[in-house]
Amino acid sequence: MTGTTTVQEFRVPERFCGPPEIANGGWISGLAAGFLPGAGAVEVTLRAPTPLETAVRVERTAAGVTFRLGEQVLAEAVPVPQEPEPAPFVPLERAAEAGAAFPGLDGHPFPRCFVCGFREEGDGLRIHPGPTSTPGVFAAPWHVPAVPAGHAAAPLPLSQVWGALDCVSAWVHLRPGDVALLGRLTGRVRRPVFPGRTYVVTARHRGVERRKLFAASAVYEPDGTLVAAARATWIAVGQ
Repeated sequence: MTGTTTVQEFRVPERFCGPPEIANGGWISGLAAGFLPGAGAVEVTLRAPTPLETAVRVERTAAGVTFRLGEQVLAEAVPVPQEPEPAPFVPLERAAEAGAAFPGLDGHPFPRCFVCGFREEGDGLRIHPGPTSTPGVFAAPWHVPAVPAGHAAAPLPLSQVWGALDCVSAWVHLRPGDVALLGRLTGRVRRPVFPGRTYVVTARHRGVERRKLFAASAVYEPDGTLVAAARATWIAVGQ
């Protein structure tokens, strides 16, 4: 591959799983976007699941970033000019009410998911979105754990913020027994997310085309300040 530079290799720790044995799609998308600092909006296309605890090669060209396992392309990230339109803001109190009706409480396809599963506090993000009174809009509070005393409260890495943008956009589509995998996520993080603070995560249903499921998502501060936005394409599995 002419002009390709191998940046490094990485392994995804088991903690950052989505489905069993593979990386959460939003987390891996945010990791890829992090190799394009200052790019604005970044579009990440997931070509194949990224396995956990396995050496993955990072390659960068003038066009963007590619993750590879051997010769297999796992993910491709490129800057894009079009900003993703955020899902609408939902006040924190309403988001908490919506989260109490999280559909995953009655049957979660991936209960160990780093973002929306039932991990211990501080181990997973524990973002559990539910329906609001606005049709097609889901929301949840996101309580980011504080760091231990004596540690600097550095902003969360992009991989975790993109993870927050990820799963919420699937739940606007899922019914009991449904499974979907992230195919593409286009996002932009405008402001840092800090430990010890609470945010609001929202998503809006944006349509269905055969097995493709479309949604917008966003992260807000409680006063309605936009932190990050994304548009997602999910692929329904087994339908």
